[in-house]
Amino acid sequence: MELFKNTNFDFLGKKWPFIIASLALTVAGIGSLVVKGGPKYGIDFRGGAVMYVKFAGKPPVDQIRRSLGEVSVQEMTTENEVMIGTELKDEKTLDADRRQMADKLAATFGQPSSGKLEFNNASKQAVTDRLREPLQRAGAQLTDQQLQDLAGAVLDFRNTPPRSGLLSSFDQLSGVAGVTPVILNVVKQECYLSSFVIRQVQVVGPKVGGDLRRQAVLVTLAALGGMLIYIAFRFEWIYAVAAVVAVFHDTVITVGFFSLFDKEISLNVVAALLTLVGYSMNDTIVIFDRIRENVKLSRRETLETIINQSVNQTLSRTVMTSGLTFLTVLALFLYGGPVLHTFSFALVVGILIGTYSSVFVASPIVVFWHNYADGKRRLAGAVPAKQAGKRG
Repeated sequence: MELFKNTNFDFLGKKWPFIIASLALTVAGIGSLVVKGGPKYGIDFRGGAVMYVKFAGKPPVDQIRRSLGEVSVQEMTTENEVMIGTELKDEKTLDADRRQMADKLAATFGQPSSGKLEFNNASKQAVTDRLREPLQRAGAQLTDQQLQDLAGAVLDFRNTPPRSGLLSSFDQLSGVAGVTPVILNVVKQECYLSSFVIRQVQVVGPKVGGDLRRQAVLVTLAALGGMLIYIAFRFEWIYAVAAVVAVFHDTVITVGFFSLFDKEISLNVVAALLTLVGYSMNDTIVIFDRIRENVKLSRRETLETIINQSVNQTLSRTVMTSGLTFLTVLALFLYGGPVLHTFSFALVVGILIGTYSSVFVASPIVVFWHNYADGKRRLAGAVPAKQAGKRG
């Protein structure tokens, strides 16, 4: 299927506005990175703790930020769940920092405890220790093993969907095997239910974060280096340089946009950048492949004419592929939720930049080099001819 047939647009004749725009975007992005002291790394790279917290109702994001201070809060696609991230400067303080965050959440969103145990976030051992003596006083004759088994059964019930760790009423426990009215009454007397539960905690130490950051840079450079070697063998070395410069240009501008819009760079973003590298390189290779074919067929034409012809011939494919891909990632950006937001943002920016860079960055580099090489050859040929004329 071809959207455009027999087109004859002078793409290279319009190259300068795009080259100037590329330079402006590159300078703006690098300038922003310099002013802000580098990219804004996520917890994956700088080290820290991430807590996944489920609320009984819609998470009050602004109130969470006010309660916890300098943290990042993102709503998850999972219903009524948020991801809370905090930087971790010292791994030794992890447990204390995590408890402090939990205490602040409990103070803000919990109920007055009156010395009771908060049940939704309690561990099996905490429930066992809390209920042992009150159950004995209430006449519930349970051995220590039976009490531990009962606590385990109750918490398993609490943690399974659709509750997923968050009970709304203690009466829900009446269906658990072994929970008698006496036991249920003791639980109500000794415990209370908060409106949130910390479902999961993930930790990345500062050293690990630094290692991940270095590895991400090395992986990206290795990908560019591998592509440089591949294209140099498949085409000419100048094609390889032009393609890698174009892809590097796409990556720098995309990272610059992250800095300009104050967005974090995480492992998801690195995955998006590597995807962008492959996608943009593939788009460039398609055009270069057509240029190589047309050079063999049209030896009398100038290289600029051949490149324009090649871009026009691949225009339908470029618009179809890039257009459909762009619509897909745009849908992810608009409707994918906070988890996919930075990933899709990188692809939205990268695909737009990468599509025009294949035509207006990579191709002009090839033309500039060939014009420079031809000029040197003509100059080298003119000097001996001039010297021969003088001798005659």
